[in-house]
Amino acid sequence: MAGLHGERFDRLTHAYRCFLAGSCPSQSAAEVAGVVFSGVRGPAELPGHDSACARAGARCREGSAELTCVSVTLVGIVTSLTSEGQPAELVRYCRDTLAVLFQDLDLMTQLVHHFQTEDQIISHLAAKSVSTYVVHHLLESATVSPVWQQKCVQAFHSSSPGQELDGCLWSLTDVLKRLLQAAHQEILGKIVAAFEPSLRALCSKFLPEEKQRGMDFTSCDRWGTTFCLLLDLLEALAASSVICGAGLKSPRLVHIHSSALLTTISCSPEYFVKKRALLLLKRAVLQKAGEDWASGEVLSAGRRHEHFSTDMNKLAQTVLTAVAADWLQSVQVESASFFGGNKHSDGGQKPDCVMLRAVSLLILKSTELHIQAPGITAGVDSAPDVYGYLQSLWGFLRQCSVHLMEVKHLCSWVSLLFGEQDDDMMEAAKASLFIFLHHRLCSGLDDIAESEAACVSGCNPHCHFLFLLQSVSFDHSILLDFLISSETCFLEYFVRYLKYLKADWQGFTAACERVTKSRCHVSLQESFTFSCAGDMPALTYTGEPDQVEFSSCVQPSGFIPPADRISLVAGLPLVEYDSSDESDAGSMEISEDEPGPSVCEKSKCPAFYVKQKTFEARQKQHESSDSAGLLSEPTSTVKRRPDGLSLPMLQSKQRLCTHMAPLSGQVTLARALTCLSELRQVVTRLQTKKLFPYNPSSLLKLMAHVENCSQQSPVSLFNK
Repeated sequence: MAGLHGERFDRLTHAYRCFLAGSCPSQSAAEVAGVVFSGVRGPAELPGHDSACARAGARCREGSAELTCVSVTLVGIVTSLTSEGQPAELVRYCRDTLAVLFQDLDLMTQLVHHFQTEDQIISHLAAKSVSTYVVHHLLESATVSPVWQQKCVQAFHSSSPGQELDGCLWSLTDVLKRLLQAAHQEILGKIVAAFEPSLRALCSKFLPEEKQRGMDFTSCDRWGTTFCLLLDLLEALAASSVICGAGLKSPRLVHIHSSALLTTISCSPEYFVKKRALLLLKRAVLQKAGEDWASGEVLSAGRRHEHFSTDMNKLAQTVLTAVAADWLQSVQVESASFFGGNKHSDGGQKPDCVMLRAVSLLILKSTELHIQAPGITAGVDSAPDVYGYLQSLWGFLRQCSVHLMEVKHLCSWVSLLFGEQDDDMMEAAKASLFIFLHHRLCSGLDDIAESEAACVSGCNPHCHFLFLLQSVSFDHSILLDFLISSETCFLEYFVRYLKYLKADWQGFTAACERVTKSRCHVSLQESFTFSCAGDMPALTYTGEPDQVEFSSCVQPSGFIPPADRISLVAGLPLVEYDSSDESDAGSMEISEDEPGPSVCEKSKCPAFYVKQKTFEARQKQHESSDSAGLLSEPTSTVKRRPDGLSLPMLQSKQRLCTHMAPLSGQVTLARALTCLSELRQVVTRLQTKKLFPYNPSSLLKLMAHVENCSQQSPVSLFNK
């Protein structure tokens, strides 16, 4: 028996090496197919070898599993070598081998039989080889493999969580992903239609509209794995909706069963299942299903089916109804995991920000969609409801995160929570801006009262934008990266915000003062935390409300918010756009044909220049106040923590009086204007040299209008 295994293994190894080298094996295609088939079928299936295998015991079973793994893997390799770009002789050889395997020997029956084997490696390899061949067969003959289809349909209708159902779910998901990546519209629609009834039956079992109508599989050992594979399949189906078009319900299953998915998030015994279901709903509401593996061009070029708006409105309404029914109170948020653990080196814990961000975006985007839905009119009655959802969200975030409980200015929560995810942060800022504009339209409040109400709800767009600028250290090159990149919705958000900024300049200047004051009065050690490798400076504010004393220290684990964290590396832009060989001084000016008024450099802007000189004069006045003043040199001291650890600290005690807040607000305004001005200049230069990826004329015009507003604003605004 060992000799038979060894001979087959040597022949398979020879064929494997030849295929990898791009050459044909010395054996004929029929001979290779026979060896592969016998390896896939296994020695227990061969006549006359059952008793021998039983006598050999564990050694025989181990050798059989190894032989099966190599044979199943070889099936996928032979299938992939039939694609274009391979030598013609090799392609012909592989096609002949596949014809013998799947037409003469009916290998598909043996492969799908391995879906239910106890060996998880063999089961997965079989599902992988099956999906590879199914796609090949679809592209060659435009027909679905009947053996595979029958196996999957039977499993979807009758199987409980286990290896067999897992293999069917994984193989179908992989087939859909491959077809989506290649944008095969007709074939994709055909295979989705083939599984339409069985998929709806499967979701009715695992995602019933009413819990008592479905079957409770949560007690099964493999329920969590099977359910996550079902969620992956639902995401692939949702992504296929842009290609398949209307007429099929399978691509709409996420929206149809959104209520059941929310129930899963709150009631599932497995935390990772809750998380996967929540992330699926987040991608659905953001219209980003499949973005991790599907081509962005394919997803963006697809058309929306006729039920798209209805489905999105239903999803949003389902989420908001659940929020109104205290669904957030049942959402579990555990501590974040760090290399298998959930504690920092200092013993502290950090909440799972992936869950917090997903919940936040789900509610924000659902609120935005609810506002956009037909039949929602602008009226005073709808204004409190919109901000009510945000208040519920804020209460949930404070309940889950000790660090967010200490935040005094609620508008900072967007930059604090989403600081590590640029794409999510832009989506949150855009949704918050839309919600604010709707509330402003229907509330009947004046601009000042509306701004105050927005700050109470953490939804002031001016504050959000200023916190964003602070988080990137007012670095215009990072904003330029956002404008050029297609990975975020920053362009859409930025244009919409600039239109509002042009209409409410007074609110922007007031927000500069509020944002600066909030940074001076929040205890940074108790605010949102950020851990990183190596020493990191941390700021600690102590003292009385009227007189703030702070120190700058170095700790092994720094506790600083994202805004201050990034400001520590100010002056280090992501890309040095001014270092191009083609850059010159003249390229910094706007051409005469540029729409909008011409905006000159800082030295030619009277308003900005006067404000800057005023700030410098006040700086000199406070320099001579005392040795512990604002600009005093730091002195090196050593403090001992309560736990007995000595930490080197560079401590500089400084005292800030309350009358310094207007000065700081003026600095924030000046830095924001400088950042926007530099951004406009760089975009203009790139447009002049035809290096910008799209036409930014409208954007430049808006930015020029904003700079016009800054020049017309009175210098005495901060001296009230």
